[in-house]
Amino acid sequence: MPSFARGSIAAALFAVCIVLGCAPSSFAIPAFARKYGLPCSACHEAWPKLNVFGQTFKDNGYQLMNDRDSPIWQNPSYWPVAFRNTPNWHRESVNRVAVDVPAGLAEQKIITHGFDLSGMDVLSGGTLYNNISFLLVPSMENTGEFGLESAWVRFDNLLKSPWVNFKFGKFELDNVISEKRIMNLSNLGGAYQIYHFIPAGDSNAFGQLGDNQLGMEWMGHSKNDRSRLSAALLSSNDGSVNLPNANSYAGFFTASQAFDTGKLGVDRFGAYAMFGQAPTFTLNQLGNPFLAVGNKNFSREGAFGLFYLKKLDFSLFFQHGSDNPYLGLSLASNQPLPAGAQSPTWNGGFVETHYTVNPQLIFIQRDEFIRMSKQALPTLPSSLGDVDAYTFSFRWYPIMFSRAGFAIEPEYSLMRQQGMAPVTGTSLSSSSAFIGFDFDF
Repeated sequence: MPSFARGSIAAALFAVCIVLGCAPSSFAIPAFARKYGLPCSACHEAWPKLNVFGQTFKDNGYQLMNDRDSPIWQNPSYWPVAFRNTPNWHRESVNRVAVDVPAGLAEQKIITHGFDLSGMDVLSGGTLYNNISFLLVPSMENTGEFGLESAWVRFDNLLKSPWVNFKFGKFELDNVISEKRIMNLSNLGGAYQIYHFIPAGDSNAFGQLGDNQLGMEWMGHSKNDRSRLSAALLSSNDGSVNLPNANSYAGFFTASQAFDTGKLGVDRFGAYAMFGQAPTFTLNQLGNPFLAVGNKNFSREGAFGLFYLKKLDFSLFFQHGSDNPYLGLSLASNQPLPAGAQSPTWNGGFVETHYTVNPQLIFIQRDEFIRMSKQALPTLPSSLGDVDAYTFSFRWYPIMFSRAGFAIEPEYSLMRQQGMAPVTGTSLSSSSAFIGFDFDF
């Protein structure tokens, strides 16, 4: 089977897995509110979405910069741990799925629905001592498999400056629009599509902005947190342990500036860039793969903005992406490129709108668009892999205080991918209907 065909089927299966799988985890820790005697609304516009004060608290290493930051001053019964889970009912629909028939493969619409559980996060974070912060998140899939979502230590305010903070471990990239704090939970709506986009036939799974990564990060900010800068060096493993791609790295850089607009709120805009290398094939020993090699370049760069009009706010995100032709064609770099091969490039982004009636009721709507500007082969359809996605939901919080949080969230998401049907190559449409009882304590 040609490499492009393999890649197209893999991409289609990846989309189906998103629909039939489980939503990514996000976090908020009520233990912080217990530690400082603050209501959850001090840090959250609506849990888990941070407000300006909450973003500053996070940037300071989960510290208020007072004498209560060090855990040595806390009551011995204080334990900075929270648990999160979401019992739910959901309905998933995919209009074209490859199924076996006597003549080979055919496409069929598949609908599944019923009661389910999300995975479970065990959230622990805070300070080991003044200006030494940590986050540890063991995460269990709804099948029972455990992994580490986050595991890092950060040295804060080195040289007594908020501009010198150093983090080491597995962490979320410094995305001001955080996918780990996304308000949506359905299998389609629970992730930003552009954070994980891979062109049809492409093998580069290592440039995903939404996944936690292994590496180290410098982050600096002004005392009022209006100006922010960060730079991270990452292993190109997409967060996987044991160095599956031991010789490839990526860098992630971001900068932003916020402005106080008075009664309207604090607006922020910024830019980011990710540059790296990813392997194209593996070396085998006695038939077993043992080292990924053949590194080729990729890049992701763009801009973002957070804009407030009192209770209404807008999150805007744009990305331009590019992969080396070998990555774009899923071709080993020790093989010749076909005639006309070129770097696949694309542009995409989203507009997400929140209307916060009060800290216990928020309405959410998001439109996402991705458009290929250049395919890996000029003979491929120009729209192959284009994405349109829409999400609508609201979250109502019957309770939200320092001991626990509880939200009821109905949600509907719809996504269409051009040319990604696994057999006919027509458009692939998916939808998620979801109602969940999201709680942590």
